[in-house]
This record gives sequence, C-alpha cells and structure tokens, in this order.
Amino acid sequence: MCSVLLVLFDGLSAPWQNELDQQIIIKLRLPLVITACLVGAALSISSASLQVLLHNPLADPGIIGITSGASLCAALFLLLGGGLAPNILQYLLPLSCFIGAIISTILIFSVARRLAANHASVILAGIAISTISGAVVAWLHFFSDAQSMRNLTFWLMGSLHQADWPILFFAAPLLGGLIAYLMKQGRALNWYYFGQNSAQLAGLDVHKFQNKMLLVCALSVGAAVSLAGSIAFVGLLVPHLLRNFFGYDNRFILPASAILGACLLLWVELATRWFMGISLPVSMITASLGGPIFLYSVARLGKKRH
Repeated sequence: MCSVLLVLFDGLSAPWQNELDQQIIIKLRLPLVITACLVGAALSISSASLQVLLHNPLADPGIIGITSGASLCAALFLLLGGGLAPNILQYLLPLSCFIGAIISTILIFSVARRLAANHASVILAGIAISTISGAVVAWLHFFSDAQSMRNLTFWLMGSLHQADWPILFFAAPLLGGLIAYLMKQGRALNWYYFGQNSAQLAGLDVHKFQNKMLLVCALSVGAAVSLAGSIAFVGLLVPHLLRNFFGYDNRFILPASAILGACLLLWVELATRWFMGISLPVSMITASLGGPIFLYSVARLGKKRH
C-alpha cells in the first residue's frame, strides 16, 4: 500500500512546499485515497459477512440486489433532477444512492420473509429485486437525454473521483464505524457458521444477531455505493480468494478482507494512472482483473477438494 501511495503522490515536488502541490494533495489525491480505502474495505468486509450469514459463497451486494437499488435511485435522481446545479447534484446524488440501498434491503428481506424464512429465499428475492431494478434503469436510459445518459453510465461504472471533503466529512466516520464493528464480529460469525443451534449454545442471540448484521452490511454497502457508484466484483472476489488460501476463520478473514479490498481499489487507481494516464471507470478494471483471478481461485479450490 505504501508503494501505491507514493505513486499516487508522484510528480509533486519533494518537500510539497509549493502551494499548487499542496492543493493537489489536499483537495484531489488525499480524498481519492481515503475514498478507495473506505469503499474497498466496506464492500469486501460486508460481502464476507453476508456470505456467512446467508451460507452462500456467492452472496454479494450486487448479486442480492443492494447495489441495484442504489443504482435505480441514482438513475431516477439523475433523470428527474438533471436540471439542478452541479454543486447541488454532487451532494444529493450520494444521499439518493444511500436511501436506495436501504430501501432495496428492506424490500429484499420483506419478500424473503413472505417466501420462506431461509437463506435461499434472501438470494432469490435479491435476484428478483436486482432484475426489476435493472429493467427500470434500462427504461430510464431509453427515455433520458444525452447528458443524463452519460452521467448515469459513468456513475453505474464506478468512480473514485466523485467524493470530496464535504462528502467524506459525513461518510468517512459512518463507514469507519461500520467497518470497525464488522471487524469485531469474527468470533460470533464463527459460531454462526457451524449452525444456529451451535451459535445459541455459545450464547448468541441468533435472530437479533442476524438482523443487526444485515442492517450494518446494508448501511456499509449503501454508504460505499453512494461514494463511488456501482463497483463490480470486489465484494465477491476478495473474501473468496482469502478463504481459498487462508481458511475460514472469520477472526482473520474479516479484517483481511477489509485490508485487501482497500489495497485492491488503490491498485486499480494506480493501474489507470500509471499505465494510461487517464481516469477509467472502476468497474471496468475490477471486472477485467477480477474475473480471471476468480476463475483461478475456483479452479484451485476444485483441485484441493479432489
């Protein structure tokens, strides 16, 4: 991570005494680094927690519909509020994304409870909500003007350059607190991993624990998506890769997921800056790099089982 930070700050005068250099660091590059670390950590640790809670290694904010709800609210806001001043749009868009993630989470678990009180119903309800949200976003694309369509497309593909200090002033303490809380749940998730009966014997209030963890994960994902838009594959790849190589002890997996997720997004920003010199959509890079790595991880896991 230190090498990434050095490259991100590369090209500035060594003592950073020049006023322009100071402004570049304080107003542009430091918020970018903080955003990458917070978003990567939040997506990865939330996914690691959801995969244990739902007993499904494919549980991911994008797959179970949390991210799609945020994207739908962003699309609605960009289409209906496109005439707002850019400085107002910049701050209201993250708020609408955050609200969308929370609403989609409530809908997913409301539908899941009506279907059946099991983990598969949450996945199925999430896929249904995600599909509906994707269809609505596609219709909004069809009816939107050229500028709104460009804004929406760029946001849906993710960007680490959207957050500034006023946004981070509210989002950073929230995300930092949520990430810290999830890091402390490794022992409880280990109990839960072996079944609800084992967790109850260990003194865990399973129902209360489930609701609290799902709420914290939804808040984390909502805040992360509101900062950087929709970022693919990070939440699915990082915990799976760590469990493949280091086992299933959540006391290690949760903090390691947060650290590796933060490093991954920093390296993505490094790759675009170093090799291309331009800012590319984050999801395009994470999906391009993450897909082959995920296939390798799955293949390696299959060989270990045989």
